[in-house]
Amino acid sequence: MDGRLRRLVEASEAIVFFGGAGVSCESGIPDFRSTDGLYHQEYRWPPEEILSHAFFERRPEEFFRFYRDKMLYPQAEPNAAHLALARLEQAGKLKAVVTQNIDGLHQAAGSKNVLELHGSVHRNHCTRCGAFYTLDDVLRSEGVPRCGCGGVIKPDVVLYGEALDETTLNAAVRAIRRADLLLVGGTSLNVYPAAGLLRYFTGAALAVVNKTPTPADARADLVIQASIGRVLGGFEG
Repeated sequence: MDGRLRRLVEASEAIVFFGGAGVSCESGIPDFRSTDGLYHQEYRWPPEEILSHAFFERRPEEFFRFYRDKMLYPQAEPNAAHLALARLEQAGKLKAVVTQNIDGLHQAAGSKNVLELHGSVHRNHCTRCGAFYTLDDVLRSEGVPRCGCGGVIKPDVVLYGEALDETTLNAAVRAIRRADLLLVGGTSLNVYPAAGLLRYFTGAALAVVNKTPTPADARADLVIQASIGRVLGGFEG
């Protein structure tokens, strides 16, 4: 772990990690807004449109074609950042992971208190009867996945035009308010309302680790422009 960050961690008793797509890049999951990211690739429709509630309702076949092709990475494994955060939690330092990611890799690494602002690909429900389905159920299906009742199975991910889950959002606010160190990593902080959660932090230190500048850099106590996995890697608790 970076020495400056290690000193902040050692001085803290209630750390909250706030992360985004950059955390999972080292697991082989592409981000959205970098030069080679998803939003810079060419499709018949813009990804923002495909990943909207309106498009899901209007063209479910096209939605699931894109979703399976670009949003699901079942072979991805936790990287150094995920594992380090899980060790921080086990050491009693980290109280919560607030993530914008939907891949479930924090849980796979061993983190217990994970607040998924944008949902998870591992949870899917029938839009008609509410029956639960796993990621494997969706992967095994073809075309538009359907429940035994005939309803469309929808991933529990927040699409454009949908609100964040209020229970998860409130839990994230409470965690951030109680933190003495807020560690922000792997996120451009350009996605709202998620990025707006930082305004609830009033603790001792704000640390930002990201490959590119973020809007929070100016008020951060520590800014490291580097890979979150490289910075956190090697932390043993």
